[in-house]
Amino acid sequence: MRIIFAICLVLTIMAPPFAKADLDASDRAELNKVIEDFIRNNPEVVRDTLIALAAREEAERKQTGLAKVRDDQGDPVMGNPNGSITLYEFSDYNCGYCKRVFEPIQQLLGDNPDVRLVIKEFPILSQSSLVAAKAAIAAEMQGKFGAYHVAMMTYRGQITEDVVMRLAAQAGVDEKQLKIDMESPKTASIIQRTREAAAALEINGTPGLVVGNTIVPGAIGLDELVKLITEERNKPG
Repeated sequence: MRIIFAICLVLTIMAPPFAKADLDASDRAELNKVIEDFIRNNPEVVRDTLIALAAREEAERKQTGLAKVRDDQGDPVMGNPNGSITLYEFSDYNCGYCKRVFEPIQQLLGDNPDVRLVIKEFPILSQSSLVAAKAAIAAEMQGKFGAYHVAMMTYRGQITEDVVMRLAAQAGVDEKQLKIDMESPKTASIIQRTREAAAALEINGTPGLVVGNTIVPGAIGLDELVKLITEERNKPG
């Protein structure tokens, strides 16, 4: 009963001015006194109601972010494209930690043929990161992403636009088409979608991993990756 009263209280406080205007002066004064007395005598109920409201908003925000992550049409894919388990990786080609987790993820894919890896291109570190991300998505359009990704992740020099184009050419892409696709609205929308997903999930750096409803900020080792996949695989239903 107290929770119901608290909810009604919050709704009353948040009611638009025109709704309160329907009350005469004496009714408003009486209502204000009831509210003040309740808050004074039951502060924990108001607190708990607001905490519950914040928790619900947080859960809704997370679900919105996960929905955006799972909207992965056009995102680069490695592993089994039809795998029953999807690992999402928010990645930047200038990120040393992304390069550190690259080999464990590749080993994970080799040992688990039911895993689909989706790279969420998340260029946050420099302008060359954006160039590299656009090239990755454009390489995916030509079916050359895998070779491009391996070349970029194993490259140990400074990433520049020239390096991106050279490694893309080594991966077998059509450079002319690559440049067209890099600047296409589709590529821009894919990167924007990833940025919105990252913001909703509060992923502020790279790498960021998502498996099912589990969000892992930062690089992890092979054992932890295997544990994540195993837990997801063993979930009921």
